[in-house]
Order: sequence, then C-alpha cells, then structure tokens
Amino acid sequence: MSRNTWIVILILLIFFVISFLSNILGPLIPDIVTSFELSIGLAGFLPFAFFVAYGVMSIPSGLLVERYREKRVMIWAFLLAFTGALLFAVLPSFAVALLSLFLIGIGMAMLQVVINPLLRVAGREENFAFNSVLAQLFFGGASFLSPLLYSYLVLNVHSGNTSPLIKLFNNLVPADLKWVSLYWVFAVIALLMVMVIRLVRFPQVALKDDERIDTGKAFKDLLGNRYVLLFFLGIFAYVGTEQGIANWTSKFLLTYHGVDPATTGATVISYFWGLLTIGCLLGLVLLKIFDSRRVLMLFTIGAIVALLAGLFGPLNVALYAFPLTGFFASVMWSVIVSLALNSVPHHHGTFSGILCTGIAGGAVVPLIIGGLGELVGLRLAMLFLLITLGYILSIGMWARPLVNNATVTSFKDLFRPRTDTATPAHEQNHPADRLR
Repeated sequence: MSRNTWIVILILLIFFVISFLSNILGPLIPDIVTSFELSIGLAGFLPFAFFVAYGVMSIPSGLLVERYREKRVMIWAFLLAFTGALLFAVLPSFAVALLSLFLIGIGMAMLQVVINPLLRVAGREENFAFNSVLAQLFFGGASFLSPLLYSYLVLNVHSGNTSPLIKLFNNLVPADLKWVSLYWVFAVIALLMVMVIRLVRFPQVALKDDERIDTGKAFKDLLGNRYVLLFFLGIFAYVGTEQGIANWTSKFLLTYHGVDPATTGATVISYFWGLLTIGCLLGLVLLKIFDSRRVLMLFTIGAIVALLAGLFGPLNVALYAFPLTGFFASVMWSVIVSLALNSVPHHHGTFSGILCTGIAGGAVVPLIIGGLGELVGLRLAMLFLLITLGYILSIGMWARPLVNNATVTSFKDLFRPRTDTATPAHEQNHPADRLR
C-alpha cells in the first residue's frame, strides 16, 4: 500500500480512538456518582469539564496546526490525553476527574482540527466524501464498543477471573473502584498512538483558503452575519442534546427503574451510539431524495417523541426509546453543518472554527440538566432537552441556504454518478463536515 493509504488508515484509527475516549462518560456517570458520593448537580460538571475544552481549544488548535504542522500537534494531543487518563487512574477523585477530563478534552479538540484536512489530502479530494462517511462508521463503532468494554471490566475485575489482564487490573485499581480500570486502558491507548504517530511520515497538507482560520477581518465579517450566530446555536443545541441524552440516560434508568448501569445501562448507551451510526447511513440516502430541511424536521420530531416515551414510558419502552433518540439524532449534525456552510459564500474555515466551538453545548446542557435535577428530579430536568430539540426543529423552518442539497428525481438517479463539472465553493465538502 502507498504511504497515503497508511495515513488514511491511521486517520480512521484516530477517529475510532477519539470516539472511544469521548463517549464513554455516560455509562460511567452512575458509578462516579456512587463512588464519590456526588449529587446530580455536581455530576453535571463531569461532561462540562470535557466539552468546555472544545470551546476553549478549537480555534487555537487551528492556529497551532498552521504554525507547528499536523504531526507535532497530534503527538501533543495524545500526550495530553495520556497525561489526563494516567493522572486519574493513579489518583482517582472527583477533583482529579475534572482535571483529567479537561486535559483529555483539549487533546480530542486538537485532533479534530487536524484530521479532516489531513484526510482530504491523504485520501485525495475526490474520495473525501466517501472517506468521511467511512470515518463516521469507525467513530460510531467505537462509541458502540466502549460501553461494552466498560461492562466487561466492571464485571470481571476483582471477581475471581484469573486471566493475566484482569490480574493486572486487580493490582492497579481498588475493589470499590473497578471502573477506574478503563482509564488505565485509555492511558495505554493514548501512549501507543503517540508511538505510532512518531513512526509515520506525514504528507504536506496545504490548507485551502476555506480551511484556514482567520481571527481578523474574516472573523469580524462572520460575526456580523446573523446566520452565523443562529447556526452556532444550532451546533450548540445538537451537541447539548446528544450529550444530555448519552450522559444522563444510564443514571435515569438507575434512578427510576433500578437498572444496573454496568450491564443494562451500558448496553442502552451502546445501542444509542450504534443506532446513531446506522441512522447516518439512512440519512445519506434520504438526503439524496428529500430537501435536507424536511429531513431535519422529520428526524427531530421523531427524537422528541422517542425522548418523551423514554422519560414517561415503562421500563420496557424506555429500553428501546432512548436508543431510538440516537437514531433520530443521526442526521442532525451533518444537516446543520451543511446548511450553515451553504448559507455563507466565503470564510468557511473560520466559520468551521466558530461552529466547532459550539461543541461546548455538550458541556453546558448536561450541566443544566444536573442542576435542574437537584431541584425537580432528573425526569423533569431532562425535559430541558425539548428546548434544544425545539431549536433544532426551527432550523428546518428558517434556514435559507444559498445552495440546496442535490436530490434525485428517480430511483435510478440515486446510484447514477453526478455529471456536473463545477461545484460552488460553499457546496463542497469542508473540514467541518465532521469536527467531532
């Protein structure tokens, strides 16, 4: 295989690792709450510590890449993730958990900025759309598998299992903190990624004008466009919704239905991410048939119905309804980002950086739910997600893109290659097609 093929494989692996480290927090929250005797309000600071790093580091990461190049920034990112994971594995406490999650979050934000332009160059521009979808399958696959690994470790560490790996974890983690073994796994994975990246030769990445982040005139021009703020809030609302459901579902099931978070709770979160990935594939087909705004509205209504069924239905309904919210959330990110980039004719790199800071919604919304949970209980607190979903629904009503998504007029057209030779700049694939 060529060197660039190996780079594409490495990037797919990095997508897997980012998801593996990022989306495990939801299943862990009930254990963290129990182990450190936290209130629901304090537990809300856990996702806050992780996702606020995206708001802090997204735009600075773009500037770091331009100055120090991709390889060095990626090594720094994984070293930060290694430091955060090892710190918590050695000194497990609530305060250290917040610092650990913040360091890991900074590392993941740095990686997000690097890997999309690198994927475009290494995989060639004509393959970028396909490779981006493939990357999302790796991303979703890791989100599906990490809760299952968590369940395996919690059920086997300090349980009499005599395998060499479990014996090692028995010596590393206390019997009442079996879930901390997962952070030893994170530390090892991050360190291995540092070693792999050091051995790889990277291609030269020449950023397009639309991929550069300009904190000067372009930034001021964009902030004067009301659609920039509206779509920033759209990303904020989506990530807040996604993480609000992923982070609080397991705790909700434990509180109201007595579900074991290490087994059934983790499985529900695993299926949430699994269905979110499957929904992405269906979304690709639907976006070739229908206007993206209609698809967004349809899936958002489905998410609202599924959320209400999960919150107020019996256990047998909740076990299916919460994963279904992941399915209905699957198209939201890509549609919001594409509508956003197709709504401004220039400065897409800077706009992508602004949109990426909206990932901080994953910090704020779960924190709000935790605070409200202290006052009115978690069930009513999670109704706050109706506000974020309502805003996402409104995007389908007021969005006026300069270019609509291309649709087909017959079933045969769905599989017929496009024959147009020129695509407007704001309709092309951009790094923000998937920043997380």
